[in-house]
Amino acid sequence: MSYLLDKKIKRNKLLKYSILVVFLFILIYFRYGIFNGLAYVSSIVFRPVLILGNNISEKLSNAGSYFYSKNSLLLENENLKSKLNEQETRISNYNSVLDENLKIKEILGRKQETRPNGSSGREANVILAAILSKPNQSLYDTLIIDVGTKSGILLEQKIFALGNVPIGYITEVYTNTSKVILYSNPGEITEVVISGRDTFMQVVGRGGGNFEMILPRDFILEKGTEVVLPGITPYVVGIVQTVISDPRDSFQKALLTSPVNIQELKFVEVEK
Repeated sequence: MSYLLDKKIKRNKLLKYSILVVFLFILIYFRYGIFNGLAYVSSIVFRPVLILGNNISEKLSNAGSYFYSKNSLLLENENLKSKLNEQETRISNYNSVLDENLKIKEILGRKQETRPNGSSGREANVILAAILSKPNQSLYDTLIIDVGTKSGILLEQKIFALGNVPIGYITEVYTNTSKVILYSNPGEITEVVISGRDTFMQVVGRGGGNFEMILPRDFILEKGTEVVLPGITPYVVGIVQTVISDPRDSFQKALLTSPVNIQELKFVEVEK
């Protein structure tokens, strides 16, 4: 009897649950429609999966953006380096041109101060020339300069360095270039005057901007004495460095050097 009663109670509960489910189904159907209802149920069931998928997609998108940004930064960095190198090259060229301009102005300034042309005080008639070849690139103490007959260059014209130091003269002239023999060329003889003595002597080139001068044994000559070209303006050719004498010899030898280092020159002047 008890068994039948329990069974009847369970059946009633099952019936109630069934009626409740049917009622909810009918309510959802008429309220939202069957598909909306299914969508609602599906959204509840698949919501965790959708959230996980969105998170993964967002992380992959962020990773792609990271690599894109890194490549973009690398390209930008390379572009900046290229522009920096270009600017450094321009600055280097600018400094080189500026240095040349300063040297030219210095030369012309010295020329104007020390070599006036007559009573007007105007700058002497000269031609500025660049050195194309120096003694270490040409035979003996010679220069090749970048002016020739087109610029009015003639044989025997004097060559000056730093505006007021005579270093040689023109020996060969071509259309756009000329050859210069330096006074210090081995065996080259140049007439000079010993400064402060008004004594005319000769200096002989020894090469490399060096000279020698033969003097009487009793002639006193101190280190630092200058020898200049004959003329109104005393252009220094050489400076005495030492005097070599031998009691058995009736002469003594003075060794001199040029006031300028030819290897450091970039420009010279041709006096017309």
